[in-house]
Amino acid sequence: MSWEFSDFLAACQHRVQQALPARLQNTGSEFADMDASKHLNTLGEASLYSLMNGGKRVRATLVYATAQALNSDIDGLDDIACAIEMVHAYSLVHDDLPAMDNDELRRGKPTCHIAFDEATAILVGDALQARAFELLANLPGNNKADTKLALVRQLSAAAGPRGMVGGQAIDLASVNQQLDLHSLQTMHQLKTGALIRVAISMSASWCKASPAQAARLDEYGKAIGLSFQVQDDIIDIESNTETLGKTQGADQALNKPTFPALLGMPGAKALAAELHQRALDALSEFDERAAPLRALSHYIIDRQH
Repeated sequence: MSWEFSDFLAACQHRVQQALPARLQNTGSEFADMDASKHLNTLGEASLYSLMNGGKRVRATLVYATAQALNSDIDGLDDIACAIEMVHAYSLVHDDLPAMDNDELRRGKPTCHIAFDEATAILVGDALQARAFELLANLPGNNKADTKLALVRQLSAAAGPRGMVGGQAIDLASVNQQLDLHSLQTMHQLKTGALIRVAISMSASWCKASPAQAARLDEYGKAIGLSFQVQDDIIDIESNTETLGKTQGADQALNKPTFPALLGMPGAKALAAELHQRALDALSEFDERAAPLRALSHYIIDRQH
């Protein structure tokens, strides 16, 4: 990873970290009395805890990197980046619940249902998802109603039963099952890949990419969305709990289908490398302004947490 990309990634991470808290405010209600407000404050505290609990901010960085590849100004993209990070955070809160993966550690800290309680964690996920779509509906620009509607459509499809939630449903049903490669890829293109892919497509829509540019960027998004999960499966075996910030070997313990289990570790690493090359090929017609996108693909398959 080049020094220049390190700077770009750090700047994007800092930018979204600064933007998120302000966009989570106003958890109170005009109808709440003092006692009710205490409960709303707890919900707000738990939401902030889950949203600001570290993370690589890859999805937000993809929003900004896509705009740079299209030679567009990134100043109007903070709400889009924050909306995607909110949906991602909600998905992790629900994924960690006892009814799902039953994880007690996330990024080195107690998961939301451990730090607070299970009911609060469910409501935190609901609140973050709703707030994400509120941000998109209130994006600046009265003359951009069609674009804002398109963004809502894109994110709802990526987060819903045709995307992330659908992938999670397949994942839960696949415990103790053996999937073939096509089925495993389909599951993870939905569960993991859909939100990564939509971060790129939403930015491309806002920046008014041409149809040809949007198609190439979508091919890139499909490739890195799957390579992200392949690398997750690899480091779940090769890394450790301290580095991962979550329980190492959790997927193996739950007997979930993974790429190393199906292909072997050399096969999984070969698939990650193939997907990385596919991502780079998709960007072949973009100039040096797409360097952050190219570097992000490297970063995804080189990371250890």
